[in-house]
Amino acid sequence: MNNILINDTTLRDGEQAAGVAFTLAEKTAIASLLNSMGVQEIEVGIPAMGKVEQEAIAHLVHQNFKADLISWNRAVISDIVASLACGMKRVHISIPVSQIQIDVKFQGQVSLMLNKLRDTINFAKDHGLFVALGGEDASRADQAFLLDVVLAAQEWGVSRFRYCDTVGILDPFTTYERVSHLVQSLPIPVEMHTHNDFGLATANALAGIKAGASAVNTTVNGLGERAGNAALEEIVMALKQIYGIKLGIDTSRLTELSRLVVMASGGHLPPWKAIVGENAFTHESGIHTAGVLKNPNTYEPFAPEIVGSQRRLLAGKHSGRHLLKEILASQGIFLDQEELRSLLESVRHFSSQVKRNLTSEELLKLASHFVNQKEINYAN
Repeated sequence: MNNILINDTTLRDGEQAAGVAFTLAEKTAIASLLNSMGVQEIEVGIPAMGKVEQEAIAHLVHQNFKADLISWNRAVISDIVASLACGMKRVHISIPVSQIQIDVKFQGQVSLMLNKLRDTINFAKDHGLFVALGGEDASRADQAFLLDVVLAAQEWGVSRFRYCDTVGILDPFTTYERVSHLVQSLPIPVEMHTHNDFGLATANALAGIKAGASAVNTTVNGLGERAGNAALEEIVMALKQIYGIKLGIDTSRLTELSRLVVMASGGHLPPWKAIVGENAFTHESGIHTAGVLKNPNTYEPFAPEIVGSQRRLLAGKHSGRHLLKEILASQGIFLDQEELRSLLESVRHFSSQVKRNLTSEELLKLASHFVNQKEINYAN
């Protein structure tokens, strides 16, 4: 599982999410941050979409990033011509491999599909391009037929194969079984491309890597069509923390990258989103906060600083006295056990009424009653 290549497709498959359209400045900012973080390959878009897309892709090519840039293409020679016009050196060619997709896009004519694929690969190779092949809907394809297609494509000059779970119907066990067979049967590397329709995109991508795939397609925040794709931050951190694989990616900027894509996409990131969500390192429950105050490892799988985040301890319905004491002490306020108990009852009641955590100001306002009472008693 070493030397895993991350191919991020936020600018292509991520932007295909309904309602998302990045500006040139946003595309440049996202690509620049991905590059500076150490992501090895960036899928920059679809040149065949037209002039505006081509200008954006050409602009990214001229940034001279360290990361390799690759464009997405159909098995159509004019698509490759458009990629060449943008200055691309690497192209990804997608071809439908399930019967349902072949029926819709090639009227069920397998020979027509294969001929177009062969001609497109030959054209790309004649122009000195690195060519990767994507098997659209590979998870619903006849697996023997799929293998035959990829072996033929490899003979024509393809250097990598992307196994696409286009509608997200795989589970990790089936993924492992199928990808293991592919890896053992193919002379070229296998790349995972998983969708999240059943919430299994990250799990399936990791299963594929465990089975021998040496590349994985990701998007920031899991942005993508329908339910999205395997999230870059989840894949990178799982490989780093669970499997101990160092990808050379600066994970301390993952939260920054996440916020950038949220802003550019106009979307909303759930606070409980893994790795980069607002609540990923936020604790309210009395048991949890008491443990974290003594040793953060009790309820955190890794330190928030590793992904550029911060730990937050919030007062709310489920809080305990340990947390209130800690927060108040940081403000120079010290209450005895009975006062803390009474304050905790007030905090829980207030939180239940407003259906959220308390702000620092709200907590201090509740605590001020006990502070003022102390001052009155001292005066007497």
